[in-house]
Amino acid sequence: MSTNPAAEPPAAFYRAILESISDGVFTVDKDWRITWFNAAAERITGIPRREAMGRFCHEVFRSSMCETHCALRETLESGQPVVQRSGFIVDAEGRRIPVSVTTAVLRNRDGRVCGGAETFRDLSELDGLRNELQHRFRMGDMIGRSKAMRKVMDILPAVADSASTVLILGETGTGKEVAARTIHHLGPRKNGPFVALNCAALPDTLLEAELFGYRAGAFTGAAKDRSGKVAAAEGGTLFLDEIGDLSAAVQVKLLRLLQDHTYEPLGDHRPRKADVRIIAATHRNLEQAVEQGRFRSDLYYRIHVVPVQIPPLRERREDIPLLTEWFVRRFNHTQGRHLQGVHPDAQALLMGYHWPGNVRELENTVERAFVLCRQGMILPEHLPGEIRPHEPIRSGLGQTITHTRRSVEAATIRACLEQHNWNRGAAAAELGIHRSTLFRKMRKLGIHKERANKAE
Repeated sequence: MSTNPAAEPPAAFYRAILESISDGVFTVDKDWRITWFNAAAERITGIPRREAMGRFCHEVFRSSMCETHCALRETLESGQPVVQRSGFIVDAEGRRIPVSVTTAVLRNRDGRVCGGAETFRDLSELDGLRNELQHRFRMGDMIGRSKAMRKVMDILPAVADSASTVLILGETGTGKEVAARTIHHLGPRKNGPFVALNCAALPDTLLEAELFGYRAGAFTGAAKDRSGKVAAAEGGTLFLDEIGDLSAAVQVKLLRLLQDHTYEPLGDHRPRKADVRIIAATHRNLEQAVEQGRFRSDLYYRIHVVPVQIPPLRERREDIPLLTEWFVRRFNHTQGRHLQGVHPDAQALLMGYHWPGNVRELENTVERAFVLCRQGMILPEHLPGEIRPHEPIRSGLGQTITHTRRSVEAATIRACLEQHNWNRGAAAAELGIHRSTLFRKMRKLGIHKERANKAE
């Protein structure tokens, strides 16, 4: 064996690499007959290598692209690779398997074209994720599979059926308005209007006019009567976002609306009846505001009939794959694109980020990546710099959607351990698994408690 470090590795070395990766790989000669078929190709197609070798590739794959959009033919004719084109193949049992394919020209030692090579990735798990998203983990526009979100989604039907005032609590960007819309559409007022007003977006005088309306001449510039949001929400739901920012004067008028279901437009002293359901939301600590005299206690108790707490994204990391898939599907629909989703390497980075802006920040991140990614899947380089590590992660060909599922499981276990101050017995009980199973998973996933103070 040669000891020269510059010597070319033997052919067996390259064959070992091709056999070790989890993407299917095959090569064809210039007559379109298969000359190589790796183990992953056997597994995905269900066709033994001995049956595939020497056959025309279209006979083996029966792909949706074979007849008119053959990616390998396109590459051999143009000399340019095709990257992550979506389609499907038909396996040995006649099942359609969604795949993404990448192609390249195959050259001999003299640099002459001798055929082509194609890798294909089984996207069945990604399709399964899409089906779960569509059928199991979605309620209205609310999406979640985490325990924290399931607790919220489990109570929403009962909340929606009641006529009580609802207070939605949560950090900025967690999706409080999405929760309000879901409650509206699940309830008996779903055929009525849903009207939203951000109480922090307007100064007091304009906010009062916007909320209750005004009569002509009520103030300078009021040339004619105008109805407010309360009248617009008649028979439906009025959503008051950031209610913690209301001034004392507006708080008094809102309290009257909640108590008597009446209100007065600016410049009008005749009470008007209102048939609206109020859903309020805030990111502020209203109990503290009451103690400090910045928020009326009687109004607080009026809106705090049914509180709903929306968890921050860092406490529901296992929902990130579902949310990113949902955003990609929505952007595909609205922009007429056909991106396949988020690559496992990029998904792992999204799972590891702390998300101070919560779901809104995640949505903006996916939209930015969607703009930068022209085809195939969203990759780490399409993500903002604050999410990517300083050293780019290696995109191993052996990584699949399984990598993302491991990341989801690790994030779920770590979050549960942190929630219980690393009490593994309590965490195991909440996860619904045996203590020994938790230990085994922690070892397998490399989860261990990091010292908060290295100096200790």
